[in-house]
Amino acid sequence: MSSFFHGISVTEVPPARRTIGTVATAVIGLVATAPAADAAVFPLDTPVKVTVMRDAIAAAGATGTLRAALDAIADQVRTIVVVVRVAPGADADATEAAVIGADDDGVKTGMQALLAAEAQIGVRPRIIGAPGLDTEDVTEALADVAKRLRAMAYAAAIGADRQQVAAYRANFDQRELMLIWPDFTAPLGPDGADAPSFAVARALGLRAAIDQTQGWHKTLSNVPVAGVVGLTKDVQFDIQDPDCDANILNAAQVTTIVRLAGELRFWGNRTCADPESAFTFESATRTAQILADSIVAGMLWAMDKPLTPSLAKDIVEEINAKFRALKREGKILGAVAEFRADKNPVDTLKQGKLLISYRYTPVPPLEHLAFEQEISDEFVADFAALVANG
Repeated sequence: MSSFFHGISVTEVPPARRTIGTVATAVIGLVATAPAADAAVFPLDTPVKVTVMRDAIAAAGATGTLRAALDAIADQVRTIVVVVRVAPGADADATEAAVIGADDDGVKTGMQALLAAEAQIGVRPRIIGAPGLDTEDVTEALADVAKRLRAMAYAAAIGADRQQVAAYRANFDQRELMLIWPDFTAPLGPDGADAPSFAVARALGLRAAIDQTQGWHKTLSNVPVAGVVGLTKDVQFDIQDPDCDANILNAAQVTTIVRLAGELRFWGNRTCADPESAFTFESATRTAQILADSIVAGMLWAMDKPLTPSLAKDIVEEINAKFRALKREGKILGAVAEFRADKNPVDTLKQGKLLISYRYTPVPPLEHLAFEQEISDEFVADFAALVANG
């Protein structure tokens, strides 16, 4: 065919379809101590991306909290873990300060280094904790970091019994925080003897596993935990008894641990948000976080494009397509995005500002299943006839 042509040609190309993806959610952020760790693998106050858990456990050393936490996570899931190793201080206060960290001259230390993970190693932690180090001040700081990351933080509820634990829970009101009590026991001691194992570390791993197998809309509750044999405290549980220990803890918005169908499971759906809040369920908080970040990430293509009516329409249509997909997957009950003229006056549009409104309904967990039981004589009313007819 000649390369010369004096005319107009049309070449068909397949349409380019854009879809909004879902941000990675099963990424754990772990803050830990490990004085004997390989410093080349785990430099202090630096986010380290762990993908091969066996190698990381070998490099963690035998002291501190890192190895035990990694072991507990590995029992539950294979996923990315962002580790920040901190140096223990001379006393408890100094260790607490090291775990909380700071931002000095643009260098983040302690748990603050989790905020630098995305820029430094390309992943954002969505499930964070500092098992074994989670004092009240550490937990407060952890919840703040979780809010900034749009992540969920898991921490130990401190107390010797359920009354003390309930009182401790009253110190927090963050929707990004779930408190857990007590710890597990696992065959980790000499010759396989039972020893305490951080419940928070296993919660981090199980949360990531649930994300992978069921979805971020499923809460931590009522899923078997691997690698554990018992509890460090007694928690009486009867699924029909509102006065049992487990239910009293749940009523105080503390997730506990129960044995159900022969397996130990976390039991509880609630965050530390106000009970009347729309974000009292763990699943509601995570749905809000993941929708926001997924939509933002999926709309980068639109930034700095000419602000035309067709651009606004394309944005709305893409978001609604994502909502329809999530509804089909059962991850939301429904959602809709729209352009509202009353929220986009001419003056703001002229300044390059566009506001798209959307509303959604997260999927709540079935927290209370009720049955109505009634005794009746209806099944003996025709007794004689049944006998006569054989």
